[in-house]
Amino acid sequence: MATKRERRVTLPAGLVPLLTQRELETYYGVSDWQIMRWREKGMPDVAFAGRGRRYDLAECQAWHEANATEARSWNAGT
Repeated sequence: MATKRERRVTLPAGLVPLLTQRELETYYGVSDWQIMRWREKGMPDVAFAGRGRRYDLAECQAWHEANATEARSWNAGT
């Protein structure tokens, strides 16, 4: 019987798995509350089986970059 490590396959080029909310929390080092706030502000997510959500890391990073400029301008005005 093959071990779990032996059963692993490499992903085809260009195929990136969607992250769970916990994985996204870990990546950014934030809480579930922060992820919910970002979603309310427009961070992209993908509906997943049931009531779940998944996140494309590249789309989330692009959203953060686009909104970092806005956040700086809001802070500069205060």
